Amino acid sequence: MTIAIVGIGLIGGSMAVDLRKRKFADTIIGVDSSLHHQNIAKLCGLVDEIETLENAIDRSELIILSTPVSTNCKMLPSILDRIAGTSKVVTDMGSTKVGMAEAARNHPARGRYVAAHPMAGTEFSGPLAAIGKLFDYKNVIICDKELSDPDALFKAEQMLDILNMRKVYMNSSEHDIHVAYISHISHITSFSLALSVLEKEQEEENILALAGGGFESTVRLAKSNGETWAPIFIENSGYIIEVMDTYIEKMNLFRKMIKDKDMEGLKNLMEEANKIRKILN
Repeated sequence: MTIAIVGIGLIGGSMAVDLRKRKFADTIIGVDSSLHHQNIAKLCGLVDEIETLENAIDRSELIILSTPVSTNCKMLPSILDRIAGTSKVVTDMGSTKVGMAEAARNHPARGRYVAAHPMAGTEFSGPLAAIGKLFDYKNVIICDKELSDPDALFKAEQMLDILNMRKVYMNSSEHDIHVAYISHISHITSFSLALSVLEKEQEEENILALAGGGFESTVRLAKSNGETWAPIFIENSGYIIEVMDTYIEKMNLFRKMIKDKDMEGLKNLMEEANKIRKILN
């Protein structure tokens, strides 16, 4: 099979590593707006060649979109125009789905599109961040599967099976609100904490000398690429604002109990929070 990967960063590059190694693809065509990324992807052997988007679509059976979500949304209608009436399949790896659903809605070739979101990644970006086995045994959310043609869904699922991912199905709206709670708020919290510490660091240069593992794990996500995450926050703004309001409410509750020196109240709050163990275990 010849496949095209549009956006050769962490996700697209890591997919290329395993799809080649596991013999899913004979030829991998890369598409990327960055000449730097193009050169690295070729030199590292992530892709066999670099093409324009149009040529890559024409030559490939499967087109994988792994660019920022706003770019995915802009590209999808024209890609569907180009593959209409063929057996080609386009899928995306973006972490928001309502915008993609709207972009494809009522398109005659809607059935050739499969919406997917692998719940995998690191805080690093670009083709040099690509690693093998990134997706092994991670969940992948497939959205609105009933809107995809059976053969298109089968081909996309075949690829996800090769990547050893666990498939979960939901609709686009459910997906976006769930990821707002479990992924997007985590990144916003991490960015906010990093900014707070950096602001304080200007006054007390030794503050980071006291930073331990807990701090490091909490701010790890603040290393994430703004080019990737700003579009996600905008695309999913409605649900994210809802989650942020809830988060701020809980922060204010902690603030009040700490200010009031309410030991029992704090213990009760933390015991309630400890119930997350049952979910994460």
